[in-house]
Amino acid sequence: MSSTPLPASDPQATMASLLARLKDAEVEFLRLQFCDVLGIVKNVEVPPSQFEKALGGGIMFDGSSVQGFTRIEESDMLLRPDLSTFLIYPQFSRLPSQEPGSPVNSKVARLICDVYLPSGEAFSGDPRYVLRQQIARAQALGFTLFAGFEPEFFLFERDQAGRATTRTGDQAGYFDLAPLDQGERLRREISNKLLQMGFEIEASHHEVAPGQHEIDFRYQNALAAADALCTFKFVVKRMALDYDLLASFLPKPVMGVNGSGLHTHLSLFRGGANAFYDPQAEYELSEVALHFIAGLLEHASGMCAVTNPLVNSYKRLVPGFEAPINAAWSTSNRSALVRVPAKRGISTRAEFRLPDPSCNPYLALALMLAAGLDGIEQRLEPPPAIQRNIYQMTVREKRHHRIRDLPRDLYEALEDLERDEVLAQAMGAHALKHYLTAKRAEWQRYAAVVHPWELEQYLDLV
Repeated sequence: MSSTPLPASDPQATMASLLARLKDAEVEFLRLQFCDVLGIVKNVEVPPSQFEKALGGGIMFDGSSVQGFTRIEESDMLLRPDLSTFLIYPQFSRLPSQEPGSPVNSKVARLICDVYLPSGEAFSGDPRYVLRQQIARAQALGFTLFAGFEPEFFLFERDQAGRATTRTGDQAGYFDLAPLDQGERLRREISNKLLQMGFEIEASHHEVAPGQHEIDFRYQNALAAADALCTFKFVVKRMALDYDLLASFLPKPVMGVNGSGLHTHLSLFRGGANAFYDPQAEYELSEVALHFIAGLLEHASGMCAVTNPLVNSYKRLVPGFEAPINAAWSTSNRSALVRVPAKRGISTRAEFRLPDPSCNPYLALALMLAAGLDGIEQRLEPPPAIQRNIYQMTVREKRHHRIRDLPRDLYEALEDLERDEVLAQAMGAHALKHYLTAKRAEWQRYAAVVHPWELEQYLDLV
């Protein structure tokens, strides 16, 4: 399969092998991909004459033009590809704007890159670097983090001018079939493209809201999981174009229906064994698992700013739509922030239900891991598991069970992130500063806008 990793033990042999594969496959462009601090995927594309230079980490770009990277007086940065991420994209159909009979798209390969300074030092503001640092911290404690994402998204129709709408074209619900599910064919084609690229698809189905879908792929080590999510979002959006549709990962695009989450399944392994599993313990959860869960709960408010990074994210985090609004955990109900699915043994895991698919997956996983490791290092104990519907509990009952509210908006979440020393240290000074600056500017722009709801509610009244 084109995405099968090459052995990394001999970098020169790997470079030579990749060059041969690029030539044999007649690849016309090599895409060097990286991610800005807000989670927007960027790339520099090079032709065959630059392939060898690119594989050797010699391609430079202007870091001052990328959100959250660096100042204009120190703008030169290098893209050092992670050769294990090499894949050749499958052929996509023509773009909707192309006429029938247009030439087939050029064959394109991709490498995900780490960002370096000209001095040879890793750039501390690179989100991939931030995650790598927490992975190294976990390894020093003997752990490897595995993560499995469940990304949800909407498929919306476009109008005659090609502009996006929020019309879905179907009225299907959870697990419905065609013809109610109008997205079944496209969802299947997306899955086939992902399979060609080496993904292990576990399930795909229609979600709760009209026009909402989910495709789940197999858990992986944390870095590979973040890489895979970026690739997944690109493929979904690109395939939707072939149907003149918009694929949107906006958390809450339609009022009154479920929003899109990014439920994240987390487990720590030690020496090939699942460190969350203890067959003799209550719920068969080890002390490591309980401490990790306690860390997630302890730092959830600060994590919101990264796992739920948009003003719109907090329109999803409201009662009644299966999204968490309180810091609590459970082994059964889905209103909790952390749920432990029923499977045990090697499948023992904590499902963190807070994130949404607009987040930067590298920073989000870095903070989840930092929070869990802090719980382990500080030997934090979670409150008792809550097995009832938290939405229906009174304020007094929540207080009795040590259940805290999550931030109500992006402003509160940013304040909580800045106050959380564990999360701030995990992000690093550079990434934290630029992230807070960008997101506070976003909040201020939003707060200054007069929204249609305000006019409808107040214009005639006052």
